Amino acid sequence: MRITDLLKSAAIELNSGVKTKQEAIDKLISLHEKAGNLSDPARYKEDILAREAQSTTAIGEGIAVPHAKSAAVKAPALSCITVPGGIDYGAPDGKNSDLLFMIAATENGEVHLEILSRLMMMLMDGDFAQALRNAPSAEKFLEIIDNAEKEKFPDEPKPEKAETGYRILAVTACPTGIAHTYMAAEALTKAGEKMGYPLKAETNGSGGTKNALTKKEIEECDGIIVAADKNVEMARFNGKPVLKVSVSSGINKPEELIQKIIDGKAPVYQHDGENDAADDSQEKESFTRKIYKHLMNGVSHMLPFVVGGGVLVALGFLIDSIAGNADAGGTFGFTSHAAAVVFWIGKAAFAFMLPILSAYIAQSISDRPGLLPGFIGGLFAANGYTFAAFFENQNLVGDSSAVSGFLGALFAGFAAGIVVELIKKAFSWLPKSMDGIKPVFIYPLLGTFIMGALMCLINPVIGILNTALANGLASLGNTSRLLLSVVLAGMMAIDMGGPFNKAAYVFGTAAIADGNTWIMAAVMIGGMVPPIAIALATTFFKNRWTKEELKSGPVNYLMGLCFITEGAIPYAASDPLRVIPSCIVGSAVSGAVCALFGCACPAPHGGIFTFAVVDHPLGYLIALVAGSIVGALMLALLKKKQTNK
Repeated sequence: MRITDLLKSAAIELNSGVKTKQEAIDKLISLHEKAGNLSDPARYKEDILAREAQSTTAIGEGIAVPHAKSAAVKAPALSCITVPGGIDYGAPDGKNSDLLFMIAATENGEVHLEILSRLMMMLMDGDFAQALRNAPSAEKFLEIIDNAEKEKFPDEPKPEKAETGYRILAVTACPTGIAHTYMAAEALTKAGEKMGYPLKAETNGSGGTKNALTKKEIEECDGIIVAADKNVEMARFNGKPVLKVSVSSGINKPEELIQKIIDGKAPVYQHDGENDAADDSQEKESFTRKIYKHLMNGVSHMLPFVVGGGVLVALGFLIDSIAGNADAGGTFGFTSHAAAVVFWIGKAAFAFMLPILSAYIAQSISDRPGLLPGFIGGLFAANGYTFAAFFENQNLVGDSSAVSGFLGALFAGFAAGIVVELIKKAFSWLPKSMDGIKPVFIYPLLGTFIMGALMCLINPVIGILNTALANGLASLGNTSRLLLSVVLAGMMAIDMGGPFNKAAYVFGTAAIADGNTWIMAAVMIGGMVPPIAIALATTFFKNRWTKEELKSGPVNYLMGLCFITEGAIPYAASDPLRVIPSCIVGSAVSGAVCALFGCACPAPHGGIFTFAVVDHPLGYLIALVAGSIVGALMLALLKKKQTNK
């Protein structure tokens, strides 16, 4: 496969009359559409704009390469325009862009990436780029590309560099790994050749790591340039001069970077367990962006435990329902032997959800030393461990009234990360000979002890809140069944497994013993709505969600039907100001409809599998549908169309 297999004459427009960046994007997309490369041009445009929102795709020297990976792309392809006089595309060098290629990449598949990287490298040749600008026709344009590619990339592989080795090494990486990664590698390699310093560049692109640096090369080189806008493996460079810059600096300032290595101006990198970040010192993230990244690290690692464990628990309910045990009360889901095996395996996986959440939030903040303290903090939050219970029993015993749940795990994750960072600073005075022992012994040891003690102090505070909530609900129940149903159902969606949710659920299960089964009906229906509302919203309003959220959306149908409210947690965590209010309103509506129909549920768990034993099951189903639709519509109204993927 060659570049001309991806670029057709129908997708080329020479001497285009576009005047602005937006017009150029629209023109390039229309050429893709004309060539039959896209299944959904509007969706592809969203993905292109999302990539542009991250940073400009203008390279400089009159070249811009807008690009995106998208589900709307039928097959990897290119489109191109030349613009006399150029347009302002936000290039780093301030020059107008007059040669623009748009890369349409599929979400899956890697064969095309090498071909696209070839074009990016060839564009770094000023004579080649100028020949394209002067091409009299699309056919001549393609001929110039084909001839240059055959000359630079013949079918036979080129031999490795001379045995003398490489004086300078480089690693390049950008978020999408399609264009900038390879252009930076080519720019640095060419600059090295021009300056007389052999240079090898490793690319961390979408197709994986290419041209990987070897241990021997790293040991023998004079220094390493890391031109990356995402994390790369840095531990291997310990003790070597390393210059860390953005990928755009690798493209636009290769000679300057190489000269700094040669002049000995690159600082020696010391790896001591810190994050392997490779950010340009000029580009600082906002505080809220950092919080979001830490939170998402925890949520992404937690999600498999929510989905895998939750589905197995749901299967336990299904098996017990088929076995005729839907009215088994507190043992529903594990009454029969077959159900019990599946149910408890799922519960075991589910039990790791909160510890994993807090552990990986802490890991994002303080790297691997934060894992154990974060995990312990989440474990203590999930079980409600307190000093009072410990001294009373002389053992680590949980207090059900002190379980801090999801909110406690969030607190534990951020607290653990901060605690470990403070410990690092406190022990920074230790000699360098101790660097090897600090991240594997001192940091996790002290961090774990501090987090265990801290959570034993924090959990009782949440317990007091739970008790106050339960007492308030008891007094409210005597005045208005409808109002209580609305409040309880809404509470199930506030923190989805946290203290508010647990307070409502404990109140509902306690009421069953007193014969007030209508309370449990409102509680269960309120807990079922959030995941289903999110699943509906991801199904019918796809442009409000990220690709990862869309992939996980359908699972929430099952989670919601099985009364596993926690399925909505990842979505609530990523956008709490819009998701949580929508879920609360949807759950509250379901609670109101449930009360109006006079529904009652004797089972404390099981979701849709308990509908057979519910009073007025049709009304209960209507309540579920009404609340879920209201929640989904409110999500669609509040959430903005996605511009960042």
